[in-house]
Amino acid sequence: MKIACTTFLIFCSVVTAAQRASQSYPPPGKLIDIGGYRLHLNCVGNKGPAVVLIIGAGDFSFDWSLVQSRIAEFARVCSYDRAGFAWSDPGPTPRTIKQEAFELHTVLSAAHIKAPYVLVGHSLGGLVARVYTAQYPREVAGMVLVDSTHEDTTLGFQGKLVHLRDIAKAEPVPTVQTMKSSPPKPVTKEQVDQFESTLKSSPPRISAPFDKLPISIQEMRLWFLSQPPRAASVGQDFLAEEFRDIYEARAKTPYPLGNLPLVVLLQKLGYEPPPGVDPEEWKRVSDEKRRQKIEFTNLSHNSKLIVAENSGHHIQLDEPQVVIDAIRLVVESSRQHKAVDRTKL
Repeated sequence: MKIACTTFLIFCSVVTAAQRASQSYPPPGKLIDIGGYRLHLNCVGNKGPAVVLIIGAGDFSFDWSLVQSRIAEFARVCSYDRAGFAWSDPGPTPRTIKQEAFELHTVLSAAHIKAPYVLVGHSLGGLVARVYTAQYPREVAGMVLVDSTHEDTTLGFQGKLVHLRDIAKAEPVPTVQTMKSSPPKPVTKEQVDQFESTLKSSPPRISAPFDKLPISIQEMRLWFLSQPPRAASVGQDFLAEEFRDIYEARAKTPYPLGNLPLVVLLQKLGYEPPPGVDPEEWKRVSDEKRRQKIEFTNLSHNSKLIVAENSGHHIQLDEPQVVIDAIRLVVESSRQHKAVDRTKL
């Protein structure tokens, strides 16, 4: 009875949240069932190969709005919201990169979006794109990495800067889960209280570069950021272990993408130092991050590096045309079965 009640509470919270979202901001795409929970998938355009836009951590599907409609002029293009974000229902836990790749594969298949795809991954979404390609290699026609996270990146942990993979525990990353094997846990009263307290003391606001979005999208973004959690926060508990596994797999397989068309986009404006970090130490870390991201070109024999001269981390907001042109290059390379044109851009 306790399990049944818990499941009922989860269902009720999901339905209520979905109803609120639909009433305030109807989803521009469709809610696709992928096994007892639904993901929001928004596809426009009609020419193949389909381009799939993969958001970074904390972003929404509509954060691609400056590029999606333009891409639709020359290719079918889909954006989506990860489980628990915007219109998408909370999904199984833990929320691993492997789980994200599986859910993306499932929602595209359920929506009858024909493979192979050009995967466009921003930030952590770049790792989702790479894991997807490793799991479903026949479904990928090309890739664009938009200032993607590197598997050997340095992040802040317990007040120190560390290579995240170095703190991985000696345990395997869990297998892909379902709503039956590991459903989301209901949000606790303490978590709701903490959210409301934070919302009151520090309400969400639009800061750069999201101020480049249309006002209507900014308002929608603020609305979703102000909504209480629909399931218990789980974070990404196995991120260090996944970074370790990706790093070790890459060391064993040079050029893991083979000859797939690949464009690597790199920001030029640099990274802001976290509070309390020594400027010289942060310069060292920033230089390391830059070298790592340039090295992404060695993922494929058929690659091109483009530096976005006037962009920070969100190149798709700072210089959307750079992202659009990069995607066009990969789409054309895939259609014509030719190398990426290095003379363009």
